[in-house]
Amino acid sequence: MSLTRTRSVLAAILFLALPLAAQKAPTNPPDYTLYTSYFFSTGYQSVHWVVCGSTAESEGCYGSGSVGPFGQAGALIEGNPSVDTATSTVTRYVYIVDSAAGTGTSVDLYVYKKTDVVTSDYDTTTFTLEKTVSLPLTGGATVTTLMAANSGYLFIGTNQSTLGVRVQKSNLAVTQVGGFSPPIPVTSSTADKYGYVTVTFGGSTGGESGFYQFGPDGSGVGDGGGAWFMLSTDIGLHRHASHLRCFSDRKISREAEELRAEDREPTEVGGKESRNPELNFPPAIPWPKDFLCVPLCPLW
Repeated sequence: MSLTRTRSVLAAILFLALPLAAQKAPTNPPDYTLYTSYFFSTGYQSVHWVVCGSTAESEGCYGSGSVGPFGQAGALIEGNPSVDTATSTVTRYVYIVDSAAGTGTSVDLYVYKKTDVVTSDYDTTTFTLEKTVSLPLTGGATVTTLMAANSGYLFIGTNQSTLGVRVQKSNLAVTQVGGFSPPIPVTSSTADKYGYVTVTFGGSTGGESGFYQFGPDGSGVGDGGGAWFMLSTDIGLHRHASHLRCFSDRKISREAEELRAEDREPTEVGGKESRNPELNFPPAIPWPKDFLCVPLCPLW
């Protein structure tokens, strides 16, 4: 092989190798070692939150608070995070449906911005109410609220409504979806890993039933008869058991008292500074009777 050809081959190899060398390993978001837990107050009139986990130099629980009041918080879901690496800030939206708003039979969507500013030894979390949207749904103290979502849309209904709604996250525009003749109430809203959503009307054990399906871009992709639904990769789907009451005697007061008993001053745990601020838990709140009994239709 000539010297000129050898140089050309080496130059080509070098050219191909440069993009590979320039590739960087994906960077974890600043809050990837933190997690937020939620629980309801009595009557579902407020939603409490607690942030725990670890940072580079500490571990423990870093903050707590609550949002509300609501007539009755019927369904909640978090949006995808947005990361600002320059300020080590993670922002996401939390969507809460009040199924007993106003005089008790209206349905409102509350949109909160959740912001986490993470430093080497602490996480500062804030919830800010961004918007409240009235939804054309039938609410009430005994209704079941259904909600699923993908990256761009929320799909919401109640079991007293014969139409569901699609809410566009970018501008909170509301569009009614579904509808059968004779009318059939909404019974579930489910989504899969790729952002496809099924809004189901009627039950799977008899009677009239039907479904509408939507793609990741919010457009309709199919509809028909039958109580079809979708499965996700991170939450189980349970058969409806409207009279089931499970864990009704379970209380969160023990955990709350244990957290209160922790010293507020930092302590060394595994070489990291551990902080456990006083968390604002209400005392001895019973675990909601149907909180862990998620039926086939209400998938939170």
